[in-house]
Amino acid sequence: MNNTPNAPSAQTQRQIETTRRVAVASLLGLIVLGLAWELWLAPLRPGGSWWAIKVIPLVIPLAGLLKNRMYTYRWVSLLVWLYFTEGIIRATTESGLSMALATGQTLLCLALFTVSALHVRIRLKAAGLEAVRADAAEHARLTGAAADPIPPKQP
Repeated sequence: MNNTPNAPSAQTQRQIETTRRVAVASLLGLIVLGLAWELWLAPLRPGGSWWAIKVIPLVIPLAGLLKNRMYTYRWVSLLVWLYFTEGIIRATTESGLSMALATGQTLLCLALFTVSALHVRIRLKAAGLEAVRADAAEHARLTGAAADPIPPKQP
């Protein structure tokens, strides 16, 4: 364990690791569910459906989550709402196995969003204001966008 003054506690490290694992598991669950649903379990067309390509955007953030990149947690928490919306719509309009799979997708989306948001919150709280500024500057460097100014702490 790092003994620097700003190093996260052992409990915080465990929370970060737990949220990372749950986020990766939820994302992998969404990928597997999407493929199985559209190719074998209940495809829109018999024999499989091209709708299986809907999982491609979910594969992109997998590397970032595995590498514990903060900005990946941020944007995956936005991407997941597209799949949540599909899950809710299909859960309320379809029946049988498709309805159950849509409900599972919805629950996985909620889990992924919740742990992603929690992960970011825990890491930012542990890192402090200087890390937030560094993260904003890194994001600006990577995207070419201007970094949002972070106001100084109020006394």
